[in-house]
Amino acid sequence: MRGIRLNGFGGPEVMEWTEVPEPSPGAGEVLIDVAAAGVNRADLMQRQGFYPPPPGASELPGLEVSGVIAEVGAGVEDWRAGDRVCALLSGGGYAERVVAPAGQVLPVPGNVELTAAAGLPEVAATVWSNLVMTAGLDAGQLVLIHGGGSGIGTHAIQVAVQRGARVAVTAGSDAKLKRCAELGASVLINYREQDFVEIVRAQESGAGGPGADIILDNMGAAYLARNVEALADHGRLVVIGMQGGVTGELNLAALLGKWGTIHANNLRKRPAVGANSKAEVIAEVRRRLWPLLAAEDIAPVIHAEVPIADAARAHRMLDDSGTFGKVVLRVAD
Repeated sequence: MRGIRLNGFGGPEVMEWTEVPEPSPGAGEVLIDVAAAGVNRADLMQRQGFYPPPPGASELPGLEVSGVIAEVGAGVEDWRAGDRVCALLSGGGYAERVVAPAGQVLPVPGNVELTAAAGLPEVAATVWSNLVMTAGLDAGQLVLIHGGGSGIGTHAIQVAVQRGARVAVTAGSDAKLKRCAELGASVLINYREQDFVEIVRAQESGAGGPGADIILDNMGAAYLARNVEALADHGRLVVIGMQGGVTGELNLAALLGKWGTIHANNLRKRPAVGANSKAEVIAEVRRRLWPLLAAEDIAPVIHAEVPIADAARAHRMLDDSGTFGKVVLRVAD
């Protein structure tokens, strides 16, 4: 079996498509013949040595795949060999075969191409767990999504629109903002030219005051103070990334004055089962979000499919300002 091994930490060149040990499913797990693997910024961080896999997880990168079940482990009742699936992983997705806990597996809707489905599990679980399960996104609210052209951003726009929310987005070009508008965003902010705080504070929140009811933030420290400014009263800031650094200064008086809350969530480090687990999130995604995919109210947004042997090019794409949506690695036909 072949997979992507990291020959040290550093640039994309440290990734090598080579022979790796083949996994086998244990109790409660399924073995998947991988069709495609999604590329996430966490993969880039792992490659650089900044985001090690949790204990017991595969050292190979890759947090989501699509494919066909090859074998099921003991105790697995909901899945059969031959099922078309996609899965959320703790690692190991950049390979021809991968093992996944049965509770982190989702069926591929019939209207979704198998390779495109590789770009769904991570964004679906991240967006639903943060916007809906944590922040309580609902109709009439104003949600600000930073990085509207990213994989997370393009999915979050669609989910928010389907929930009846108004969507504000930031992006680095007018071309990206135009595409965000096509997905349903109505407040479009070019962060290179405009002050998102000023524009969002000029909008009306769900409660009638100025500002965003919810902010989904991938920047971290760089935007911390300004995000608090942009919040409406009783607003919720949900931090899911650290592209702008890890240490910022928080004005507690400003947060207290708005009765605001800050949440910081990490999907990869959630437990596999139990309260607040990956299995719990995936069950909610399947029950409440998957019908929207089947009805084509929400669709995966794929920027490019790249052969897995050229994974270095796919990683460079994520750092390219022209990328819109997800990049997936094509492993097999």
